[in-house]
Amino acid sequence: MEPAASGSPQPSSPSTSAPPPPPSRYESQKRRDWNTFLQYLRNHKPPLTLTRCSGAHVLEFLKYLDQFGKTKVHVETCPFFGHPDPPSSCSCPHKQAWGSLDALIGRLRAAYEENGGRPDSNPFAARAVRIYLREVKESQAKARGIPYEKKKRKRKPTVTSVRLDVDLTSSIAGDGSNGDSPATSGAVPSLAGGKLSGHFASSCSTRQICPLSLNRLLL
Repeated sequence: MEPAASGSPQPSSPSTSAPPPPPSRYESQKRRDWNTFLQYLRNHKPPLTLTRCSGAHVLEFLKYLDQFGKTKVHVETCPFFGHPDPPSSCSCPHKQAWGSLDALIGRLRAAYEENGGRPDSNPFAARAVRIYLREVKESQAKARGIPYEKKKRKRKPTVTSVRLDVDLTSSIAGDGSNGDSPATSGAVPSLAGGKLSGHFASSCSTRQICPLSLNRLLL
């Protein structure tokens, strides 16, 4: 019986690679929006390619989406024009809300560059598109009676610390040449912020007590 050969290859364990994480909700929505826009270009008459797409074609796409909107926008002749909560229904058309269009353009602008488009030729960043979105925002705010205002961030109160250094040695000790007591010198009342009481002046008979009493007064 022959001995088993040494160094025989061991069975390799199957490599376990972690599956990629699922795309986020934003990425999934961006992919759907991009595919919808490409389908719109293919169905356009005449058909359009992405390289020939301009800001005008983006505006056509946004107006095309209005037929699928769910936001009622009152016309000026409607009695509910400017009322946020109309008491009854009316025959005004439904359109895409401004917030939905603004978010859609942001996703398509990013998807265009992620798919090889140049930033300087991005049709979703065209000036005409920005003007159109601003007009939709203002018109829907008037028609629905709901102003679109940016929320102002609350600023934190600014706390300023001031450090006051007072030289008490030169004001209290003096040079002692004139024989006046520290309590009667002219520099002390100005540091204390007012006139000193007679009790305090009489208590400052010696120079050892004056600095302590002055500190208590300033505190």
